Parts: sequence; C-alpha cells; structure tokens
Amino acid sequence: MKTYKTIFSRYEKKYVITPRQYHLLMLMIGDRLREDDYGKSTVCNIYFDTPDFRLIRQSLEKPVFKEKLRLRVYNIPRADSAAFVEIKRKYKGIVYKRRVSLRYDEAVDWLCRGRPPALQGQIPREIEYCRSCYGALQPKVSLFYDREAYVGREDETLRLTFDSNIRFRTHRLDLSLGDGGCRRIDGGRIVMEIKCDVVFPLWLSEALSTLAIFPATFSKYGIAYQTMLQPQDAAATAHL
Repeated sequence: MKTYKTIFSRYEKKYVITPRQYHLLMLMIGDRLREDDYGKSTVCNIYFDTPDFRLIRQSLEKPVFKEKLRLRVYNIPRADSAAFVEIKRKYKGIVYKRRVSLRYDEAVDWLCRGRPPALQGQIPREIEYCRSCYGALQPKVSLFYDREAYVGREDETLRLTFDSNIRFRTHRLDLSLGDGGCRRIDGGRIVMEIKCDVVFPLWLSEALSTLAIFPATFSKYGIAYQTMLQPQDAAATAHL
C-alpha cells in the first residue's frame, strides 16, 4: 500500500476548462510538474447522505461550513484493494480533509452495513460521529472520473488534478461492479483543481491569466444531485 497522508488543510480552487485550454496550459507549465504517485487513474467514489440528501442540499446553499463523507478508491477495486474513508470539510475557503485507509471490503462493511473496523484514533471516531450525527448516512451516489494528477517539481505541496469523463450512477453502488452504465455530467469539459498550502507560484498565476482561466464553482456530487432532480433525466437514471 502506498504511503498516504491522513490530514489535509489547504486552499483548493476549481476551474472548468476546455481540452484546448488544458493542452495549452500543459505546454506552458508541464515542465514544472511531475505525476504524483497515482498519476493517471480512474477515481471511484461513493457519497453518503441522508435519505433526503441533507448534506448536498446544504452544501449547494454555499454555507460558511460544509462537510461530506465519501468512500474513495483508485481504479476498480477488489475486496482487498486499498480504500479511503474521508470526511471533507470546508470552512471559510479552507478545505480540511481527514481520512483513514483500509481494505475496500472493510470500508463497505463499515459504511454500508454498520460494522466498524478495529481502527483506533481520532479520525475513525470523527467518522463515526459524523455518521451518527446525521442519522446513519446511506450510500446515495457513485461518482467516477478519469484523473491526471501532478505535483510541483520544486514544491510538492502544490498539486494539480485534471478530471474528465465525470459520470455517476444511483444504483449498483458497489464500486467493484465497475464504472459503466453511468450518466456523464461534464459536458466534455475538464475540471482542474489547484491545491496548495499558501499561494500559487507566480509562473502558475501568469499562465492562468494568459489563457483566461478563471475560478469556477463545480461540485461533482452537487451536479449529479441536480441532474437527478431533472424530470427529463428520471428515466435515464432509473436503471443506473
């Protein structure tokens, strides 16, 4: 299993860009980046929520504080694949993420069947508190996307990710069943996220300005939820 961080506190900015903007940006800054440990992968998530989708509804209202609980794996998992159970919180523009790693089957037993693993420490207690606080959160949506992930060559606290082919389903939420049969929601665009501890380096800010790339609001889970509410999509998503 790869070495992994359990606690993150950083600024995160999202940008919705075209394939052409992505190509030009990488021509300008690609030599300042290197692939991170995951490089190119398919990110597979299950988002947990209340029966009436309280967490995502609150999040879409843009409150000062919001949080999400998800299960994440990289690429289609087997029972013994490494999985992450994560609480992601945002407060006054700063993202705080706390996570634990365990086997995929153990994570599913915990979050979907209520069988906590034998994990000690503050973060498992926080996850249990989050689940109980909202009344036994349920798996609601599986989200998948193809990701390219990079870190800065000079500053590894700088991270850029590019997510495309973003898709979701609302049934067959077991990630080991694959990422097919999904509804695509990115409109052919790429969602870029820039993550850093303090400020962007000057060379990155200049590249973004030159290409007229500006921050945007894009919640993958939020858009999946809004898509589910559209009457014309009801039949399309009913079998997913």
